[in-house]
Amino acid sequence: MIVATAFAKADVAVFGLARSGIASVKSLVEGGARVFAWDEKEERRAEAKREGAVIKPFAEWPWSKLKALMLSPGVPLTHPKPHDVVLAAREAGVEIIGDIELFARQIKPDRSQAGRAPIIAITGTNGKSTTTALIGHILTQCGFAAEVGGNIGRGVLDLPAPNGKTIYVLEISSYQIDLSPGLVPDVSVLTNITPDHIDRHGSLENYAAVKARLLAQTAKTGRNCIGVDDAHTSAIYTRFSSNGGPEAVPVSAGKVLGRGVFVLDGVLYDAQGQRAAQVMNMSAAVHLPGAHNWQNAALAYAAVKPFVKDSRAIAEAIASFPGLAHRIEDVGRIGKVRFVNDSKATNAEAAERALVCFNDIFWIAGGRAKEGGIGSLKPHFSRIRNAYLIGEAADVFAQTLRDVPHEISGTLERAVASAFADARNANAASPVVLLSPACASFDQFSDFEARGDAFRALVAALNVPERQAS
Repeated sequence: MIVATAFAKADVAVFGLARSGIASVKSLVEGGARVFAWDEKEERRAEAKREGAVIKPFAEWPWSKLKALMLSPGVPLTHPKPHDVVLAAREAGVEIIGDIELFARQIKPDRSQAGRAPIIAITGTNGKSTTTALIGHILTQCGFAAEVGGNIGRGVLDLPAPNGKTIYVLEISSYQIDLSPGLVPDVSVLTNITPDHIDRHGSLENYAAVKARLLAQTAKTGRNCIGVDDAHTSAIYTRFSSNGGPEAVPVSAGKVLGRGVFVLDGVLYDAQGQRAAQVMNMSAAVHLPGAHNWQNAALAYAAVKPFVKDSRAIAEAIASFPGLAHRIEDVGRIGKVRFVNDSKATNAEAAERALVCFNDIFWIAGGRAKEGGIGSLKPHFSRIRNAYLIGEAADVFAQTLRDVPHEISGTLERAVASAFADARNANAASPVVLLSPACASFDQFSDFEARGDAFRALVAALNVPERQAS
């Protein structure tokens, strides 16, 4: 655990007691702070009380004495409107920060200091979790004590304190960037930007600006690794490559770059020096299928190069990457039918990355729809043999699919049963039952992990003699 001493002997508050909130309570109490806390859920309040917090509704907090408010990233800071606790903090002049900021102040107490451990921070709309995990894997394989957390896996304050070989690899969401003005990464990575979380940022421009803010906070002696395959990130790269700040490295998964890191025809090249040098053929990385994963690998390569000079060692580590749960994850095969869990695909852009990897798809989609729906996926509808629609978006998705065979299954359980029955009987050599919802999970599940775990359990429960291990 990272013990936060920045607020020793001071009064602070924590609002929202999920994973990051409880970790903040523990860290602050251990660091000598007096912590006031609140959450709507009684069991979370009870846990925070056991950790030493004073449990009171925020209206009863001693606002005139509070030095800071630790806000859960899920609580609206600006849009669609600030939460009442945010308004109360602003009225009292209390600083509003998150657990990433608390971590940053402890690890790097002064912007001018090099700090006790390097930080690699990864953000973007899609691919950031795989890129984060891949960076951690490469560094571990190359002898570093990589600690991976943030918006993936463990919260940052639950990570171990640094030792001489520690590198922190942190996935950072747009919500967390808003609450982390003092985070100074040594390397920042921006994967891509597509419409997402517009309800929380007000517009795509605001959303992109928040993502770019992380790059602006990168240490001047560090580097920004920026995917340049969409218009928004390309414009951001142009701005950061000419602003006199940290080194900006462009990364592409489809075009030759005069300088930077790119993948062309499935081959990863390093063009950061005098000439482009071949690093590896991505076919060796069997758990990184598709052009989107080529971009993830190229970004990871660019991010670790300041720490690992041997390109061959990086290539070997990329090839040995085992993949990430809920991201185009093989979860089993029954006879000729393959089951793939892509529950992390919470928008159409992410679902597209799975659809292009397969043919003869029996597609399970739906949930709580994001802005834009699935209209952008029409070029890939020919790959879909049948669709099984669940959750709130089922009726709307059905209207978009139109002539694509589909059924409104309603629940994931019914969808898995129907998809398997149809795939098993289909005239197809290698049918794929693909959960790639293109939706948020919150209408039926607590998060995408719970949705993916449910899919995996339903597949495991299919009682068929010819089951094969994945």
